[in-house]
Amino acid sequence: MTDGPTTALMQKAYARWAPIYDVVYDKLTAPTARAAVEACVACGPRILEVGVGTGLALGYYPKTAEVYGIDLSEAMLRRAKAKVEKKGLSHVKSLQVMDATRLGFPDEMFDAVTAQFIITLVPEPEAALSEFARVLKPGGEIVLANHFGQPSGPIAAFEELASPLVKAIGWSSAFKAERVEAWARTTGRMEVVELRPLFPFGFFKLMRLRKRA
Repeated sequence: MTDGPTTALMQKAYARWAPIYDVVYDKLTAPTARAAVEACVACGPRILEVGVGTGLALGYYPKTAEVYGIDLSEAMLRRAKAKVEKKGLSHVKSLQVMDATRLGFPDEMFDAVTAQFIITLVPEPEAALSEFARVLKPGGEIVLANHFGQPSGPIAAFEELASPLVKAIGWSSAFKAERVEAWARTTGRMEVVELRPLFPFGFFKLMRLRKRA
């Protein structure tokens, strides 16, 4: 399914956003990012962060973690690498340019895979989720932190009206949590174990999907 932006367009957009990304998103997303990191760390030390961006969440991991980060944008990763060096984040083992739908890692390498604020922007989200599941150890979790549109009701109607503004800042109310749940059912191995509303006022949600042993 390719109803989202193309990879090339995403790379250009992130190159433009890189210089101001931290200023715009840091305070807004920090509580949700911290919740995602906490959920990942509970699964084990080796963690893949997909769409690591400028590395806003990298400082939230404990020193005992082994964090691997990937992103489509070289401009974003340059800023993430600068943070790692400046702050001495020795738990960050690798930062690489990589497509979420074609991960260059072996099967069952990670205890947890997290994607924060990006799954609704990936051109082929189901393909990306399948790659997350492939590199995930049995018993591990995919941890998604994102804005998912409400399926129905007055909030859904409001989101429809506000969709141009939401899209402009990088999120999509058209993408519902049910789409991820439907993908999980097709795998036969992944199950949703949590869908929790977070700051601000439930706009962001934390979704955890566990890989059955």
